[in-house]
Amino acid sequence: MPVPLLDLKAQHATIRDDVVAAAMAVIDAQAFILGDPVGELECDVAGLSHTKYAVGCANGTDAILLALRALGVGRDDEVITTPFTFFATAGAIHNVGARPVFVDIDPRTYNIDPAAVAAAITPRTKAVIVVDLFGQMAAIEQVRAQVGTLPIIEDAAQSIGARRQIDGQWVMAGEAADIGTFSFFPSKNLGGWGDGGLAVTQQDALFEALMKLRTHGSRRTYYHEIVGYNSRLDALQAAVLRAKLPHLAGWSAKRRENAAYYTAAFADLEWLTPPYIDPANESIFNQYTIRVAERDALQAHLKAAGIGTSVYYPLPLHRQPCFAYLGYAEGACPESERASQQVLSLPIFPELTRAQLDEVVQAVRSFPGR
Repeated sequence: MPVPLLDLKAQHATIRDDVVAAAMAVIDAQAFILGDPVGELECDVAGLSHTKYAVGCANGTDAILLALRALGVGRDDEVITTPFTFFATAGAIHNVGARPVFVDIDPRTYNIDPAAVAAAITPRTKAVIVVDLFGQMAAIEQVRAQVGTLPIIEDAAQSIGARRQIDGQWVMAGEAADIGTFSFFPSKNLGGWGDGGLAVTQQDALFEALMKLRTHGSRRTYYHEIVGYNSRLDALQAAVLRAKLPHLAGWSAKRRENAAYYTAAFADLEWLTPPYIDPANESIFNQYTIRVAERDALQAHLKAAGIGTSVYYPLPLHRQPCFAYLGYAEGACPESERASQQVLSLPIFPELTRAQLDEVVQAVRSFPGR
């Protein structure tokens, strides 16, 4: 049977009544911009993330951009980040006038290498963005030890509800950064019916800055202390997300269960490397990403068998044409480049049946290249 990479219809079928009712309440109220659903979602996500504040915005990209602006990052500043992530991480740095500084990744977790961060700091470094890739948190405490008082933004677009043990305590995604950012793109573990984003922080001043920046630099209608953006989270999206949020922990647990099933099924395949989860982490498996030398051939084989896959990401950011001006040559971030040639993500969504999981396993194991 065909197995898609993601099946949002299967998820929707299980929660349709609750989500439609939440959306209809907003439609009947005809109050679509900010309002109670947004404030309620902000309280919910702040609670989940163990943070003092949460600020909803239009999308996950804007969450990063607003975070950078709130921290005072601007023209001619440098921001250190990873090249092995979605474009938004570095695009936001560019769009505030700063210069992305790319450093390599840990080849096991695909998250930023803390030692590489330390080596890249210059007098112009204004912030660091770590990314929680594929659903597991970056080693943020190790990065903090390297950068001292430099602000850290945690791009947690793929890791809402993930956690990490730091000094014997569980720390949630977004909790330990100066600002944590989330995306509610429909394919995320907690996805809306369109775009949506949110930033969390523990700091009063950053909360005030984020609140102004998302609404044209204003906290009082028609009075603008700074020049900001029109980046408000729609009430309709907030209502949908609140209806879904009680299911998030269960969905994440099912993703971990599916991941464990795959990993056990592939344990004897020497040519395939399953995801490595740092022992300090509890991942939410936004993706289940394997590593294979003959990646493209395997992907073609799986496509022929009706198995949905995707490559996150086929070209690291430091090699993207739009960042050629930065001057990174091939080989500048070798682990990121190697990963981009070898990674392949398999279906992991929580509604997968055992039969579907077995279809994926059988298709992988039947790869004729091995």
